[in-house]
Amino acid sequence: MSDALKERPTGAEDITWDLSVFYQGLNDPQMEADIATLTTQVDAFQARWRGNVAEMTAADFVSAYQAMEAIYDLRGRLGSFAFLNFSTDTGDTAYQAAVARVEELEAALSQKMVFFDLEWNALDDAAAQLILDDPALAQYRYYLEAERRYRPYNLSEAEEQIIIEKSVTGSGAWTRFFTQLTSAFRFDWLGEEVNMTFVLNKLYDADRDVREMAWRKLTDKLGEKSMELTFIFNTLALDKANSDRRRGYASWVSSRNLSNKASDEVVEALVTTVTGNYELVARHYRLKRALLEYDELYDYDRYAPLNLKESEAFYPWDQARDIVLNAFDNFSPRMKDEAQAFFDKNWIHAPVLPNKRGGAFAAPTVASANPYVFLNYLGDTRDVTTLAHELGHGIHMALSGKAKGLFALHTPLTTAEMASTFAEMLVFQDLMAAEDDDEVKLSMLIEKIEDTFATVFRQISMNRFEDKMHNARRSEGELTAARFNELWLETQRDMFGDSVTITEEYGSWWSYVPHFLHAPGYVYAYSFGELLVLALYKLYEEEDQGFVPKYIDLLAAGDSDYPDRLLAKIGVDINDAGFWQKGIDVIEAWVAQAETLSRRLYPKKFA
Repeated sequence: MSDALKERPTGAEDITWDLSVFYQGLNDPQMEADIATLTTQVDAFQARWRGNVAEMTAADFVSAYQAMEAIYDLRGRLGSFAFLNFSTDTGDTAYQAAVARVEELEAALSQKMVFFDLEWNALDDAAAQLILDDPALAQYRYYLEAERRYRPYNLSEAEEQIIIEKSVTGSGAWTRFFTQLTSAFRFDWLGEEVNMTFVLNKLYDADRDVREMAWRKLTDKLGEKSMELTFIFNTLALDKANSDRRRGYASWVSSRNLSNKASDEVVEALVTTVTGNYELVARHYRLKRALLEYDELYDYDRYAPLNLKESEAFYPWDQARDIVLNAFDNFSPRMKDEAQAFFDKNWIHAPVLPNKRGGAFAAPTVASANPYVFLNYLGDTRDVTTLAHELGHGIHMALSGKAKGLFALHTPLTTAEMASTFAEMLVFQDLMAAEDDDEVKLSMLIEKIEDTFATVFRQISMNRFEDKMHNARRSEGELTAARFNELWLETQRDMFGDSVTITEEYGSWWSYVPHFLHAPGYVYAYSFGELLVLALYKLYEEEDQGFVPKYIDLLAAGDSDYPDRLLAKIGVDINDAGFWQKGIDVIEAWVAQAETLSRRLYPKKFA
């Protein structure tokens, strides 16, 4: 690691995860034994049920799902071990080879098992309903019912097998190449070699020259790699278009909505509500421009601290841990205990490393093991909220895995983001309640508003970019880098209006966003989750401790029912077209509070 990356030790340098719940290392002979066992299990499953699904009883389906649970658990252990290792060092050839081997194994096994869902969906509705209505099937009814939503989009078994096989050398290969390419980005920073995480962090620096330098470094790098990045995006957009066309999806986002178990109408209402409130973003950044006393606010100024008290607060790892755990404990000791396990049992990987993947995530792995949290911790305020965010995911995964098992672990993206953003809210409200200094409160409030904007408005603006990109790729053919840039700038300028000067150079910044490739359509889930949490937090304020057990039960439910049904149990109706405005109203109140506080504290800036 360069000296630049070590310039401010955080205490997180040695916070690395223990993956021994899976294997002792890549050479652990148990891996080979598990691969052999997994292959035997899949072959036995195929021999027992292929061609027989139409004659299966409810009891047979229970047996089949129990067998699948064992298969997916073992497959998940192998896949999780390979993926988690690779994430910490994408340049390690042994980790690369392990990921490739697991991907190829998973593809081969999936080809053998794809028949099951196809044969189930081939049953007519009357025959399927008889199975679903049998009380013996209660534990698995929801999963079988939910699978039938894909019935109109299924292809033949041979076609599905080809798609699975080709994904390893097609979409899967290109997304992995993107990860390795961007993780290998290196930048000269005052004579030191640094990675992209370091440069992106400098966009939050109090020194405008430093922010502009970081902006320039990344812009130049994206320009240098424009050919590769543009080709990757074009290839994957066409791959998706071909898949959507062959399956008969109505639009580029239809498959994501189906996966998220959110209706097209609900998602459209979300997007329309957020874009209809873009003026709130412009209103805030006009305020920020006045507070910073800039004549013009550029795109590299969006994350500038206000140079108020605590605007550049630094949090060593132990302090961040205590802040998060205390906030969770104030809400629910159960929530705190679940989070404590991540620290005590080494389920977190936190240091910034040269070839480590950027960003943060939580991985559910399998119910027979435990979730893991992945961070690039540098000690800033947003790193504390990121820790809370990913632990929120981790708690959700841990609770649902223990309560409902493996199939409930992988919640739809929409409700998955609910748990993470609620955890962030707990930390923010806890810190605000403990603070008496109005200048510090304003600094914290501004930062919270901008974090919320990043989650609500920026993610929808990126969704609008995806919408334009996929539709343009389908109607215009292969897109140039300049065309991608044009679409990106349109959607970003729509959001900021006249409050921020979006430079032409910023046009290339679409090309480093991994979500566009790894999970097309993903980004609106952040906005969905944030606005949902604002509604949930209002319920908490109204009900106090009566809300807590209902919320814990909601997390423990995981993916055991449709999101709208689960949320209805605690008084939330996401099918109400006006629901999303309730969350926007909370954000508007924060902006108004920041405006009032700013004018009272700094009247000369607004004279």
